[in-house]
Amino acid sequence: MRFSLSGMAAMTALLMPFPCHGAKPAACVSAEQAAQMVNKDVCVSAHIYDVVRLADGTRFLDVCPPQMPDEQCRFTVVSFRDDYSSVGTLQKYRDMDVHIRGIVEPMRGRTGMILSHARQFNGGRPKFRPNPLLAGGFDAEESRPPGYTHNLNTEGRHRSFMNSRSQETLPPR
Repeated sequence: MRFSLSGMAAMTALLMPFPCHGAKPAACVSAEQAAQMVNKDVCVSAHIYDVVRLADGTRFLDVCPPQMPDEQCRFTVVSFRDDYSSVGTLQKYRDMDVHIRGIVEPMRGRTGMILSHARQFNGGRPKFRPNPLLAGGFDAEESRPPGYTHNLNTEGRHRSFMNSRSQETLPPR
């Protein structure tokens, strides 16, 4: 069977994936609009007026104009001390317009976003934080899985799940 050059080009064009029009990133919203989008993953477009650092190492990106009273400022960006190595210095963003992606969360009477990785300035996701309750008791040196419980152990004399000795008796009919 022979294929012509134009037939091969047509077949290649059909097999190539089409760009998805619905997959383009959403436009960034203002800090005021983001304050209304609690628990949503959004891109926020804001001007950084100041970078405030607390004694414990927590840093805040002030996105409200200096003439606005603090109680009227409804949105903030927070970077914790533990994230310093993955976020880097924030002073370079002072007096700049930035785009930050993250999840809008309620924070002590206002809303805000946690800046945990520098990639959030380029539309990337925040740093992954494992759930400490699911990883409780995990040690790489042990052979047992994280979240180990004696109730699920079927070996030995430990109580196992749905052990027949610990079942309740039903009342007679």
